[in-house]
Amino acid sequence: MKKLVPSYIRVPLLFALMFGAMEYFIDSGDQPAFIKYPMVLLFLGVFLFLLIALEIVVNAVDNVTYQLLTEEQKKQLDEAQSIPFTESEFYKGLLKKLTRSKEIEQEADVMLDHNYDGIKELDNVLPPWWVYLFYGCIIFAGIYLVRYQILGADNQTQEYEKEVAEARSAIDEYNKTAPDVMDKEKVVLLTDAASIAAGKTIFQSTCAACHRADAGGQIGPNLTDDMWINGGGIKNVFNVIMEGGRDGKGMVPWKTTIKPSDIQKVASYVLSLQGSNPKEPKPVEPEAKKWVDEAASKTDATTAPKDTTTVAAKVVVK
Repeated sequence: MKKLVPSYIRVPLLFALMFGAMEYFIDSGDQPAFIKYPMVLLFLGVFLFLLIALEIVVNAVDNVTYQLLTEEQKKQLDEAQSIPFTESEFYKGLLKKLTRSKEIEQEADVMLDHNYDGIKELDNVLPPWWVYLFYGCIIFAGIYLVRYQILGADNQTQEYEKEVAEARSAIDEYNKTAPDVMDKEKVVLLTDAASIAAGKTIFQSTCAACHRADAGGQIGPNLTDDMWINGGGIKNVFNVIMEGGRDGKGMVPWKTTIKPSDIQKVASYVLSLQGSNPKEPKPVEPEAKKWVDEAASKTDATTAPKDTTTVAAKVVVK
């Protein structure tokens, strides 16, 4: 029997299919299955060995069988194997079943009376594969209509939104135990009530001893005005709490006690107290300077409305 696929192609192909199936059906996380589970690697090795052994055995049986044939039988076998696949009886029979085409000798049975300058028309039936595909499309359309329009199954948009919600939930769960990676460059001001409340709780238990519960200042400076020793704004306040104040005096670094995301909440709470005017605040430190957020000032200057009255007056003068 003629082999359509050589063994040097058949063996790697079958092994690749088995390897892909093992990787698909075995949940091994972010590692390949054959690395996480050594038994999978052992199974693949045994499978490859059996494939090669089977090929050797089949080839040996074919050689022995061929030697037992008579010269006439060998000649017939060689002639049969020399026939191209497209001319084999199997291929012709399969093609006929798929197309239901008529032989040239039978074309007179399906010939129509139309004749256009010698061009005649045959009344062949539609190929079965085309007919079955058409019926399959109708069945699919019916199932689709019932599932999505009548039963109300999720469409692509709804499936996407659910998967995004699940992914966000998984991220939130991961962040609960993930290492804290907040730093001065990434920190932003938090304004939501939950974050401010959490920052207040930490401030009352950790910072109030030096800055007073109302942040008016005691050992540490007043945090409610616009005078800052190490600069104001969320990045500077976050960095001072994280790394500590001035060398030799001032606040100690809290990065080993409070995680960065909580320091962000404390810094946001402190900035929310700006202008609260506590009773009897501590006098301004000599080193303190008025803090102006230059980035915010530029943004305000860019977005501020022009004085249309002055412009109108200039136009009148001209």
